[in-house]
Parts: sequence; C-alpha cells; structure tokens
Amino acid sequence: MKEMHGKAKSWLERTFPERQIYHRSGGSVRYINITQRQQVLAAAGAALAIGWCVFATFSVISQGPRLSAHNDALDRNDARWQRWVNETNARAATAQSLLEERTEAFQRATVEFEQRHETLKMLLEAVQSPESIEENVLRGNEANFLIEAGIEEGAPRQSRPTPVQTASLEVAGFRENIDQLRQEQNAFLDGVEQVAVERSEQARGVLQLTGVGIGRFEEQREMGGPLVELSSMSSQYGLSDSDPQFSERAVQVAARLQEANYYQSLVELLPLGEPISVPFRETSGYGLRTDPFNRRPAFHAGMDMGAYHRAPIVAAGPGVVTYAGSRSGYGRLVEIDHGYGFRTRYGHLNSVEVEVGDEIQMGDLVGRMGTTGRSTGPHLHYEVWFRGKTYNPVNFLRAGQHVHQQG
Repeated sequence: MKEMHGKAKSWLERTFPERQIYHRSGGSVRYINITQRQQVLAAAGAALAIGWCVFATFSVISQGPRLSAHNDALDRNDARWQRWVNETNARAATAQSLLEERTEAFQRATVEFEQRHETLKMLLEAVQSPESIEENVLRGNEANFLIEAGIEEGAPRQSRPTPVQTASLEVAGFRENIDQLRQEQNAFLDGVEQVAVERSEQARGVLQLTGVGIGRFEEQREMGGPLVELSSMSSQYGLSDSDPQFSERAVQVAARLQEANYYQSLVELLPLGEPISVPFRETSGYGLRTDPFNRRPAFHAGMDMGAYHRAPIVAAGPGVVTYAGSRSGYGRLVEIDHGYGFRTRYGHLNSVEVEVGDEIQMGDLVGRMGTTGRSTGPHLHYEVWFRGKTYNPVNFLRAGQHVHQQG
C-alpha cells in the first residue's frame, strides 16, 4: 500500500507540479501560484464535464427513436383532441341554430294561434246567443213564442267539411301538437258552420211556409240580404295572410253565420202572430169571392176574422206604425211596417190605440174590433203586404202555428 501510495504521489507530482503564472503590468510583475490540489480539482471538474457530455450525447442518440415515437403519440393526441373540440363546437353551433329556428317557429306559431284564438272567439260569440239551436224565443208583451221550424221546408244545404291536415311522422315535438290543435280548430269551425246551417235552414223553412218564396227574400240585398263580401270580413275577424287556408275557412263560416242571422232576423220580424188576442173565427178568406154588397165576384186582398165587439186587436209582429186613422173602405185603419218590405193592415176598427211612429212589439194592442168603413158587422179585416203585393194571411198564420207555440 505504501508503495502504491508513493507511486500515486509521484505521478501526481509529475502530472500536476506546482506552477506559477506571471503577470506583468505597468512595470510590475505579479504571479499566481497554482497548487497541485487546485490542478487536481480542475482536472477532475473537466473530466466530470466531459463525461456528462459524453453520457448525454449517448443517451440522446440511444433514446432518440423512443422520444420521436412519444412525440408522435403526443401529436396524435393533440390532433384527436382538436378534432373533438371542433366537432363539439360544430354540434353546439348546430344546436344553437336549431334552437333559434324552433324558437322563431314557435313564436310564429304563437302569433298565428293568438290570431286564430281571437277569430274563433269572435265566431263563438257570434254563434252563441240566448236562443238554442233548436228553438228561438220571441218575446212579446203578453206571450212567449218558440221557433221549432223543421228544416225540411227549406232548400237543404250542407256545410263543407274542412280538409284534415295530417301531421308527418317526421314532425317532432311541438309541431305535432300544433297540427293536432289545428285539426281541433278546424273541427270547431265545422261545428260552428253546422250550427249556422241548421239555424239558416230552420229560418228558411219558416219563410218557405209563408208562400212568399225564398228567392224574393234573397233579392233584397239592398235591404240587408245575405250577400256577404268575403274580403271585408277578413279585417272584421282579425285574419291575416300567414295562414290563407284557415282565413278562407273562417270567412266562409262567418258568412254562413251572417246568412243565418239574416234569415233569423227576417223570421223575428215577420208578422207570424195572430192579430186577435182572443178566440176568433175566419169569416172570409183571401182571394176571389162574392162581394157582400154588390154580390159580384171580387178579389179579397185580406182575411176577415170575427170575434166580439171591441175585441183586442194586436200586432202580428214587431214594427213601426206608419198609418193610424180613417181610410176609405177600411174605416179606422192601423198599418205597421215590419221591415224588409213587410206591412200589415188592420181595418174596420172601432178604435185606434196607437199613433204614427210608435214602435210596436208582437202582441201589443193596436185597436179594438169594430165595423167601421165598408163592413157588414164587427170583424177585423187583416192584410199582409210584401213589397207592394198582398199575400194570403192564412199562410203566415199557419207558419206561425208551425213556428210558434204559445206559452
């Protein structure tokens, strides 16, 4: 060991002898002494640095392919995550677009159904009335009358069915509900139209019984007849162009209702009541007869009804008194205008209880039975006029018996 130690020490002295470094500056000389220990430490540090560089270089060279594969895997992961982020953003954008589209569609549907609701509400208000489908109450001062006319007397007409909108199987969510609601609304329109048709046919049946003829009533367009301008009704019921099929259907139903209201208003104003409020008998009918004064054939423009002296004579329908006084042949006379071209005359009265301009309801007292004028005894001479022509009062009385049931 001593020998080896001596050899090592001898090698160190030869390899790293003590050295001086001289430095001359400004005429003075300085030297730096580098001991053997300092040289050994410096050599050891240099050896360590070189060894580390060699080791690092060898490691990089040996692990290069592994690092490259790892980097490739990281790149693939980055690319996969980037694709996932892009797909997620695309799905989010699609969902947002679909949400905006459905929101807009829902808002449009909401506005449309609000308009439909208002239209149906107005139609419902138009079809609802104190009268039911089967009977209509006409109230006079002394009696209630029920309309129970069979529609077979009128020219039958049927309501048109609404085409059903079938929802596609591909329609999702609220759109199917909207289609269902539309079908229900169309069914409601069909029901309203059917009610209007029934009312119209009931009234037309009554008008048919009077013998005047439905065509004569329908000619009265300038007097408020059933002519309906469809274009003007769209604004009346708040209809828009967003749903032309529904708008057209609603206007058709509204036209049916207006037509039914027109015919019902005719029936309500027709002189269908009995002109004497006590039991009476027919003494002379309408048409050709033998004149009681000259015994020659003559046309009798009215109907004679007998009861007792000063029996109450009442209005056969609502209207306005247009004449109250004496007239040649009639004696004391009352004439009532019922509107739509209808007038009634009550002749040979003992007394007149109304004045010109009085508004009269069915059953109101207009006079007392007498024998004034060209008369052979106490009776009422009763005439029904329509647009300047007389009609048989018996038809109106029969229509009244068919339509009105005294309560």
